[in-house]
Amino acid sequence: MISITSAQLNLWLSTLIFPLTRIMAMIASSPILGNRQIPARVKVGLSVLFTIIVAPIIGEIPAVAIDSPQGLLIMVQQVIIGVAMGFSMRLIFTAVEMAGELAGLQMGLGFASFYDPVNAAHSPIIAQWLGMIAALAFLAMNGHLYMLTALVESFRLLPVGNMMPNQGFYDVARWGGIIFKYALQISLPILAALLITNIALGILTRAAPQLNLFAIGFPITLAVGFLVLALSMPHFIPMLDRLIQEGISTALSVIRLPR
Repeated sequence: MISITSAQLNLWLSTLIFPLTRIMAMIASSPILGNRQIPARVKVGLSVLFTIIVAPIIGEIPAVAIDSPQGLLIMVQQVIIGVAMGFSMRLIFTAVEMAGELAGLQMGLGFASFYDPVNAAHSPIIAQWLGMIAALAFLAMNGHLYMLTALVESFRLLPVGNMMPNQGFYDVARWGGIIFKYALQISLPILAALLITNIALGILTRAAPQLNLFAIGFPITLAVGFLVLALSMPHFIPMLDRLIQEGISTALSVIRLPR
């Protein structure tokens, strides 16, 4: 007769539940995989399948009862680690959408907004369009595979049972500040072109006051904005590739223990 002790059962459950907590937190907070349109059952099933695949290479797991105070503390730690990694990757798409919002406001499309199911809010159409382009490019560049690879690497850099170092929180905050710089860099060509266009329209209106600025200004700024947006697309993908690489590096740096 096969007998299973409580210690063995706790060890088996810990080997599955602790890594599953980090993986689920990472998937829920990450871009693409954490999309609101993906059913929760799919996310949970993907997390369980990924946990079963990587469980043999995770390493030693603390033999702690899940329902004990120490076990609950470890689960909270895994949630914090997973959310920090997923949030670092999600900030990439936040920068792209922010660049689209800045460009849309300058083009005069501030009121042209649609409901965004990803963020559960209304966002400008240019921001949604750039977000979709970034998502397709992210999948084409195998960004989701790099993200899962970084998740597996996190178990080696920060084993289960260790808390994310304090420097990791500062790295997340620093990365959040850098995102504003990248958003401005992405939208800078459109902003510069529209600034020159508005200055030219102002000079034209000053020279010919009989011209109706509201009648000719909006179509011109809209046309110039779309033209510059189309011309800047070849430079958008290299910038996005750089963002993805830095995002993965940041996701790993926030969990790297000090040597």
